[in-house]
Amino acid sequence: MNNQKTKILIADDEPDILEFLKYNLKSEGFEVFTAENGKEAVKAAVDENPDMIILDISMPVMDGFEACRIMRNTDSIRDKMIVFLTARDEDYSQIIGFEAGADDYISKPIRPRVFISRIKALMRRTVKNGMKKGPVIAGVEIDREKYLVFKNGKPYAFPRKEFELLSLLFSKPGKVFTREDIMNNVWGKEIVVGDRTIDVHIRKIREKIGDTIIRTIKGVGYKFDY
Repeated sequence: MNNQKTKILIADDEPDILEFLKYNLKSEGFEVFTAENGKEAVKAAVDENPDMIILDISMPVMDGFEACRIMRNTDSIRDKMIVFLTARDEDYSQIIGFEAGADDYISKPIRPRVFISRIKALMRRTVKNGMKKGPVIAGVEIDREKYLVFKNGKPYAFPRKEFELLSLLFSKPGKVFTREDIMNNVWGKEIVVGDRTIDVHIRKIREKIGDTIIRTIKGVGYKFDY
């Protein structure tokens, strides 16, 4: 990757930290933009279209969690890599961050060499994966590496069979999958499941991402509608 073409936005309300991070990133050839609160970060992200967004959690006007949620619901920036800065061993913040839509987190205190190495690794992962979560269809994205489903930017952790069933329907939007197709692809030909099992899994999926996306074709099966 050519770092000179890589744009990073950093949001933190502490000027010393902003300057410290900006200096280290610019020294590695990154183009850096800064914001001092979540509201400024959202605006800067839309205006500058960065490749990565680094958000502190505790900021005035709008905190990092809320800024992240807004970004995940903004079409032009929803697929950007978002990383939170968190205090070491602050498990609660990390969990809330992932629920808000963060891709990863970096713990404070920040050591320059470790920080730069982590940023480069995250950017390599983004390039390798291309679109991190794949295509967006009817507001739904599927991240097969993290086993997460995103609806309008909000992440949902699905049990394995629900995830596989949704992934199957999502793989060919508009195609009607028969109950036999679903049984064979999700449960396998060796395992016999009743229609009720499939129906229950469909109901649970609908409860999470809405009941209009998966359409029932009576007497046949289901399809992902869009």
